[in-house]
Amino acid sequence: MPGGKMWSITGQIVLIVVIVYAGVVAILGIFQSRFIYFPSRPLDATPEDVNLLYEDVQFESEDCLRLSGWFIPAQQERGTILFCHGNAGNISHRLDSIAIFHRLGMSTFIFDYRGYGKSEGKPTEKGTYRDAKAAWQFLVEKKQIAPEKIVIFGRSLGGAIGAWLARKHRPGALIMESTFTSIRDIASDVYPYLPVRHLTRFDYDAARYVSAVSCPVMIAHSRNDDLIPFAHGERLFKAAGEGKAFLEMTGSHNDGFIATGAAYVDGLDAFLAHNFDDKKRDQRRK
Repeated sequence: MPGGKMWSITGQIVLIVVIVYAGVVAILGIFQSRFIYFPSRPLDATPEDVNLLYEDVQFESEDCLRLSGWFIPAQQERGTILFCHGNAGNISHRLDSIAIFHRLGMSTFIFDYRGYGKSEGKPTEKGTYRDAKAAWQFLVEKKQIAPEKIVIFGRSLGGAIGAWLARKHRPGALIMESTFTSIRDIASDVYPYLPVRHLTRFDYDAARYVSAVSCPVMIAHSRNDDLIPFAHGERLFKAAGEGKAFLEMTGSHNDGFIATGAAYVDGLDAFLAHNFDDKKRDQRRK
């Protein structure tokens, strides 16, 4: 084969590779929100399906969007969980967790971000923060629940949102389960050969947020997490301040809390008993 023709073919291959690479980069840049948010509108079940009474709640964000949630009271209330769920589905897909919190004596307020379930709008990073802030205000202002009696719980993406909220206010405790350190970090793990750190418009900088949190923090993560590496949980634990605990789970990203079984429930119970219940007693003594 003549040298010129060989170089011509090589050049064509290189050009094709460059075009494909540029196309992938463009897709990630333009449609990146679709790689982060996977909302579902229909509610597939309610707490009544697991024999729990609940209040169907409508409340409003500061930018005037109507948001939706459930308040599930505990009979002998220990405190209240403010539940920031993950990036997929809606509140109706978290009944297993709500049932666990109920057994632990915790009331639960779980809400849908904008664009999820019956909440209006479309999800954005700033919007999810506003939604969490509105949920906090609902508990503190409408339900008249003292901040020190609220535990912010965030799973996956919700952990970053919960940490953002906990550094703005001061709840009784923060629990971050199966959470990444930041969108840029996890994107680099998933797409190591692409310049995603420079492309992404999202932060969700959970490590930075949790470093500024002043309440007790529990980090829960599984070594078998198939979406967010265990190292992210370790780095979040390192970034957290005093009064922190680590709960090592088993199982995959979506079923770790179920696969871990009694050890998961006992771990949450021990953390609450040591860092939350004692704190409430201290507040009453003052």
